[in-house]
Amino acid sequence: MPNYQLVYFNGRGRAELCRLIFHAAGVPFEDIRLDHTKGEWPGEWKAKCPFGQLPVLVVDGKMLAQSKAAARYLAREFNLAGKTSWDQARADMFIDEFDDISTELYKISHEKDEAKKAELREKFNADTLPRHLGYLENLLKENNGGNGYFVGDSLTWAGLGIANVYDLLGGTDAPFAKFPLLLALAKRVRENPKVAEYLKTRAQTSF
Repeated sequence: MPNYQLVYFNGRGRAELCRLIFHAAGVPFEDIRLDHTKGEWPGEWKAKCPFGQLPVLVVDGKMLAQSKAAARYLAREFNLAGKTSWDQARADMFIDEFDDISTELYKISHEKDEAKKAELREKFNADTLPRHLGYLENLLKENNGGNGYFVGDSLTWAGLGIANVYDLLGGTDAPFAKFPLLLALAKRVRENPKVAEYLKTRAQTSF
């Protein structure tokens, strides 16, 4: 088996989907969390990274940058990408949709003007998030009436993605109140024995 290292900061952020894939697959990896307050970033790492940023996945000493590229590679390696070409494309589609949601959240968290931040958050909660979750709920219904997974009949990285979105939205059921099938899927994935064990022991971080 290859030697895997995942390099990021001490937070969930853009590395968490990769961590979830590793744990769901039961594949060991070195979870390297850099502390910029101790000079570990940029340190020696920034110059090594293909695009000068984190996260990076290191496989037998070879680096792969960009969080979605790394997660997609792992999903394919561990049979979590989808069983058919169509299912793989659909899983990719859902992952991109989750990225749209997280991008909006990052805009809010990085806004320095408090009045503007409040305005962005209000719009996100009232319009942006319900719209995106509505799309996802309807698409989920297309596969087994919404009582299974986004694609196929087994767990893929798309399912892990919605479990990650659940955390990004605060780790509560409230944002999913009007989207019961989506909430049920997120919980079903989070209750997967390997995923649940990781979530139970996962370090509590600020992001």
